[in-house]
Amino acid sequence: MGGGWRGRLTVAARNHRARRGLVLVAILAFLSVLLGSTVAAYLGQRGDIAALRDTVAEQEQDVAALEAERERWRDPAYVEQQARERLKFVKPGERSYTVLDAAPATGTTDPVPEVAMPDRDLAWYATVWESTRTADAPGARR
Repeated sequence: MGGGWRGRLTVAARNHRARRGLVLVAILAFLSVLLGSTVAAYLGQRGDIAALRDTVAEQEQDVAALEAERERWRDPAYVEQQARERLKFVKPGERSYTVLDAAPATGTTDPVPEVAMPDRDLAWYATVWESTRTADAPGARR
């Protein structure tokens, strides 16, 4: 009988260790489930923050370029240059000449390319489209 109670004590000690291990595994599993979504959200937010920082850097570059452009427009000489180039403005007493075709193409006399006239049976939107294509042709008359 002396060996019986020692055997039961050993089994009880093993069961006690097994319960501790099982409780420890259950706690770790609970914590991993609890913290898993939090860690995933944290990592996702870190990626979002990095993307937003890149966007802010690009926008700061755009702002700097726009401020430089604004400073150019504050210069009266630049404004005059732009008015002359873009709007063909001249000062009183000056004459403006516009060269329409500095180097005419060889062999052609008509600057407007041959464009087939739209058929009468085309839908109205096809006629409008053909009209815009003709108007956008290089060298089209205005």
